[in-house]
Amino acid sequence: MRERLLDATRDLLAHRRFDSISVADIIAAAGVSRASFYFYFPGKQAVLAELVRRAVDQGQQAAEPWTSGQQDPSRALRSGIEAGATLWKDNAGVLTAIVESWGSDEQLRELWLRQMETFTDATVARIQADPEVMRRLDGLDVRAVAASLTWLGERLYYLAAANVPPFTDRDILVDTLMHAWTHTLYGESPGSTTA
Repeated sequence: MRERLLDATRDLLAHRRFDSISVADIIAAAGVSRASFYFYFPGKQAVLAELVRRAVDQGQQAAEPWTSGQQDPSRALRSGIEAGATLWKDNAGVLTAIVESWGSDEQLRELWLRQMETFTDATVARIQADPEVMRRLDGLDVRAVAASLTWLGERLYYLAAANVPPFTDRDILVDTLMHAWTHTLYGESPGSTTA
């Protein structure tokens, strides 16, 4: 029943904004009672939070080839960026909802900032593990650089998920993010793999 509620909310978010969806809508779409809903979730924000956590877990797995440092950095980064684009496309309703709602709901704000912090932390760790990148960033605040790149990704993926050109073109989205990350960290163009 919990999965039915999650699936119903995901389906509703594919066609409607989160702020226009009520608990009654979720209950009707899932075909469950109000008591059943509240047995599993205290409110619709909790349903969205669970869907967001699941998507972020997938995002962390997508980033793992780069964050682990066990592959060529540029190739691993491109793979992660491409996987991120797919993840946002597949979860567009959910991830668009969190981006559009976290500024006005304290629980969702705390959740989204915490989730984004996990990506920033992983980026900081990867940067600090690479002496060449540390040398290249000489004097810059590593956390600020990592957070800037992480939030840039969030914003461009969101624009793509919200169907805002030119980021609706997957190649433009991936190439733009790839350029920003590789130029900042490795001083190379996206086509180069000699990091």
